[in-house]
Amino acid sequence: MLDIQTTARQDGRTPSTDAQKARISRLLHSLIFTGLLGASASAIAADLPDSHDLEILPRFPRSEIVDFNQAASQERIYPQGSISRISGRLRMEGEVRAIGDLTAVTYRLPDEDSSQSAFAAARKDLLKADATPLFWCESRDCGSSNLLANSVFGNSKLFGPDDQQAYLLVRLAAPHENSLLAVYTITRGNRRAYLHAEQLDSTALGELLPSPATLMRLLKANGELTLSHVPQEPGGAWLDLLVRTLRLDTGVRVELAGQHAGDWRAALTAQGVRDARLEQGKDDGDGLHLTWLR
Repeated sequence: MLDIQTTARQDGRTPSTDAQKARISRLLHSLIFTGLLGASASAIAADLPDSHDLEILPRFPRSEIVDFNQAASQERIYPQGSISRISGRLRMEGEVRAIGDLTAVTYRLPDEDSSQSAFAAARKDLLKADATPLFWCESRDCGSSNLLANSVFGNSKLFGPDDQQAYLLVRLAAPHENSLLAVYTITRGNRRAYLHAEQLDSTALGELLPSPATLMRLLKANGELTLSHVPQEPGGAWLDLLVRTLRLDTGVRVELAGQHAGDWRAALTAQGVRDARLEQGKDDGDGLHLTWLR
């Protein structure tokens, strides 16, 4: 143990006050630096061995990987609505079924941060990467946390109170358009918070549509939305989806941008959406980009 008490010099004279302070200061700095190195090493060692983050999703600050799994040819059934069990069978208001290579990561979140903060950060990061949202729910709207944790994700660590959960399912943009990414957060009864993220890389997903409520909720939450899987030519299920989305709140005005934004604007007005609610932006990127005009 380091002794930082004042000692007498061998010649019988007492060191000056300034010299004492300087010695104590050096010793304290050494102790603090050693402690910081130890804390840093502990943080690095906290991740599960051979685990890693998903490339598309940045890690929430100071979180630690506590579970990690990679497996080939896995089948997943992801909810697109509330999940429950009736007469012993799982019930979902909607679902996405896919088979592919799975990479799943579970993070323990720092005690000073909430699962809501981590979920919001993950949602924004995925939308910035032009992922197409398929479903978003929070709290009891998601259904049973027990079923999501154990029956969907197969991880009992994720089971907690139904009102402390959030779930997001997205389809990634090209060149990973056949990949799904699911994010689930929970704050358990013991106040420990977790974020679970898993990516399923399939060979062919086909056409997948979000719900109108999910699109409107995300548009209002983020102020903008990119739909990278919208076809170039307006029509079909996507046109019907956007019409139903805009009818959920007739006071919402949006700017449409993208290479074919003008065609989409014309198609929407032909379906009864008021022209005054739609403006055309100058961005000519891929897909269809919506900006909420407040």
